Amino acid sequence: MSRHSTTGAVILAGGLARRMGGGDKPLLVLSGRTMLDRVAERIGAQVSSVILNANGDPTRFASNGLPVTPDGIPGNAGPLAGILAGLEYFRDHEPGIDAMVSIAGDTPFFPDDLVETLLGAQRHSGIALAQSGDRVHPVFGLWPVALAEDLRYFLTVEDNRKVLAFVDRHPNARVSFPMANLGAESIDPFFNVNTPEDLAKAETILAAREELPV
Repeated sequence: MSRHSTTGAVILAGGLARRMGGGDKPLLVLSGRTMLDRVAERIGAQVSSVILNANGDPTRFASNGLPVTPDGIPGNAGPLAGILAGLEYFRDHEPGIDAMVSIAGDTPFFPDDLVETLLGAQRHSGIALAQSGDRVHPVFGLWPVALAEDLRYFLTVEDNRKVLAFVDRHPNARVSFPMANLGAESIDPFFNVNTPEDLAKAETILAAREELPV
């Protein structure tokens, strides 16, 4: 696993978690640790800087020690608002970062070579999105920081919140990731926790992974 010195990451935690009954899904505990802890550790090994996009009182995330940046677009404008918040943070505070990976805060098993693979597929300083099977995962993407101004225009002036509509106006690539082996089973590495049933399934997946031989 490589840590890329000019690439940062934003963990997206601005969703409303309606199917989980509200609250902050990344703060749910999975086998003794919050999902946010697990996600931050996993992506932190791949990039030089990690921040968290979340709205409301940032002190609820204080134990993680991550910089917290809220949406700069009002009205729960969706994942693009979180991506914009991350791009503008790196542009304004960490000028050595020229690309940013976005990560969902409720997806604890994403690939440990995510960043390296996305960077390898990025074309002409464009966008690269993760895919598993025939499903594209728009919140798992690599975004040039230079796109911040155009994304703000897209969200505010054009009033468009569709991730793929923004992606398709720029050079972009879809990057396919294989299913993850889990003993005799396989799982989608972008499995995310939306419901209490998903959380129970994640516990089962984690227990099975920890039982596999190294």
